[in-house]
Amino acid sequence: MDKHNFDTLSEAINTLTQEGYEEDFEAGDNCIKALYSKKEYQPDALKIVNSYRFEGMTNPEDQATVFTIEATDGTKGTMVMSYSAEHNQNEELIKKIPFTKD
Repeated sequence: MDKHNFDTLSEAINTLTQEGYEEDFEAGDNCIKALYSKKEYQPDALKIVNSYRFEGMTNPEDQATVFTIEATDGTKGTMVMSYSAEHNQNEELIKKIPFTKD
């Protein structure tokens, strides 16, 4: 059972960062990139530990999901997936990351 109940996306990111999920991950064309450390990962070197979904206050279509991710080398971070038309994440690559709820 997850111990979190976040009201906002920023609250989730701030709390998760304090809990050690300090890296920001982004799904590029061919790999998942860790933006601070500049490391690159294939989906099988990562696992999604949890996910948190948010809807926009004024527009339900302004949805986003925050994933907490751990790499096999111990790197921990978050990835934000926006469901707006302007998102730039590689959804197919994200779907290949195993979801392992602890």
